[in-house]
Amino acid sequence: MRRVHRLALPPRAQSYLVRKQTKLDALGADGAAIVDKTWKSARQTRTMESVVATLKIMAGPRERCMYCVDSHGSDIEHFRPKVAWPSRAFRWPNLLLCCTECGRLKGNRFPMHDGQPLMLDPSAEEPWDHLDFDPDTGNLTARYDLASEAPSVWGQATVAVLQLDRREGMAEAYLRTYRRLRDVVQSAAASAPPIDGDALVAKIIEHDDHGLFGWCFIGAGARSEPFASFAMAHPKAWAACVASALASDF
Repeated sequence: MRRVHRLALPPRAQSYLVRKQTKLDALGADGAAIVDKTWKSARQTRTMESVVATLKIMAGPRERCMYCVDSHGSDIEHFRPKVAWPSRAFRWPNLLLCCTECGRLKGNRFPMHDGQPLMLDPSAEEPWDHLDFDPDTGNLTARYDLASEAPSVWGQATVAVLQLDRREGMAEAYLRTYRRLRDVVQSAAASAPPIDGDALVAKIIEHDDHGLFGWCFIGAGARSEPFASFAMAHPKAWAACVASALASDF
């Protein structure tokens, strides 16, 4: 999972979402009874295709699912399920791009605690603050929080709902990406100094199919090898990578 920046919708699309949501809101509790039918009808319009197009731009050139970053994002996903939260069915901040597998696994599941979501929203927070990557298995797991001395509850909930630690094909793909990024960093470390930080960032982005850039430089991976040694030996190049990861401009 990688952080994605939410873009502004084209004015026509934004106005359309507002009109549809206003009509649903006017129905109050009765909106939940027709939200599925209303959404299916709206989804067939050209205006909603511009919403999909904007989500695909947000997802990057590979148009990957915003949850697993492994499969192609095929349709709009409601972060808060629309039947349980009809008041958010047409709200732009609640819409993500999702693959078929993640959509099936998530369905209407949306764990909450004290009124707050436990699922991670990649358009609103940095997922690697709560997720970890296992370079031995390729699985995604909950990141261990040193302050609470326990795994992140947000990470645990997200991993459980999307089964991020039990999808073998996805794990193998993550491992291939990890090995490529590891090799890029090791090759840079072995080259003659000085290292061009911007060129290194560009090469990492080129080889990063699964959003592991964030894990390597601002997530738990920053403490693992070869990344920890690279940070010590090449602080300027490392700083360039960290800045790019924080900006999520890849």
